[in-house]
Amino acid sequence: MADLDFFFDPVCPWAWITSRWVAEVQELRDYKVSWKFISLKILNQDKMDYASMPAGYKDVHAAGTSGLRVAAKARSVAGNDAVAKVYTALGFSLHNKQERELFVADIEGHIAKLLAEAGLPVEWALSANDESFDRLIADETAMALERAGKDVGTPIITFNPGGLKEASFFGPVISTIPRGEDATKLWDAIETIATSSDMAELKRSLRARPNFD
Repeated sequence: MADLDFFFDPVCPWAWITSRWVAEVQELRDYKVSWKFISLKILNQDKMDYASMPAGYKDVHAAGTSGLRVAAKARSVAGNDAVAKVYTALGFSLHNKQERELFVADIEGHIAKLLAEAGLPVEWALSANDESFDRLIADETAMALERAGKDVGTPIITFNPGGLKEASFFGPVISTIPRGEDATKLWDAIETIATSSDMAELKRSLRARPNFD
């Protein structure tokens, strides 16, 4: 059983930063993380007017779904660890290297390149256009919303999934990746808040620009 479920869309920069914090704690504490899917395209399909948004939003959200399809293929063939590796390859390209335009321009080709560089099967990139994975992506998106409620974004995390102290929420949204002791201190604080209180929301709208270092 996993210690944490992490629901991600690969194109979300805030989910990427939070995921690197989770991966840091995973190494320090030997936690088991189950990597699950949540689609920004689905989250925004009924509430976002793409015509009023900055150019490219619709294409980026569609690219996120393509990335999730490839991750779903990886899970079906090689399990949860393969999902983590695919997400790492996509996220580093999209966010650290700022290759979003290359990604959107040739989704399948760019993902194939990233998989090859990561030592993963290049043929998984063919699943970028495989709509047979969309039901799984929709079901896991629905699961995330059932756990955390509507009107949230990415990421959504669940502590102790399936356990007596299961607790889910959107976030934390952080602008830099905590490392070492800072990472574990934040983890302990968030887990305590999530699992031992009835607090529904803790929020401020001010945030710094994302730092992927």
